[in-house]
Amino acid sequence: MTGFHLAQFNLARLKAPIDAPETADFVANLDRINAIAESHAGFVWRLKGEGFDSTSQPIKSDPLLIPNLSVWETPQALGAFVYRSDHMAVLKRRREWFEHMDVYMTLWWIPAGHRPTFDDGFARLDILARLGPTSEAFTFRDAFPAPIIERA
Repeated sequence: MTGFHLAQFNLARLKAPIDAPETADFVANLDRINAIAESHAGFVWRLKGEGFDSTSQPIKSDPLLIPNLSVWETPQALGAFVYRSDHMAVLKRRREWFEHMDVYMTLWWIPAGHRPTFDDGFARLDILARLGPTSEAFTFRDAFPAPIIERA
């Protein structure tokens, strides 16, 4: 236990409005995938809204943008959910529903018990886009270890 958890923020831009027929399969899977995340080993927390959670908190400047923010005990726990659960089947279909984005997901370490905000996620995504992977904002491919707490 390091005293830190892993924050995860991702952003997607829908090809069609959330209530359009083109996005119906995505919407139909949201509650199920969110439930899988919440029951997955290593899950800590996710930012929830009303209705379809992250889709109920649209970005005012672009209602097609869907943010998602969660906290996990370790990168391994998050990776197991993302790549080795039923989430993967939905992830494989992302190009049906979402536009391509060069930088769409970032990870960073937070003190255990801290709850990040969407503003935190956007700031970290910006750091990743501007600087590439750093200890402040990184990806699965270029992960950084949790900070070490110096003991007096």
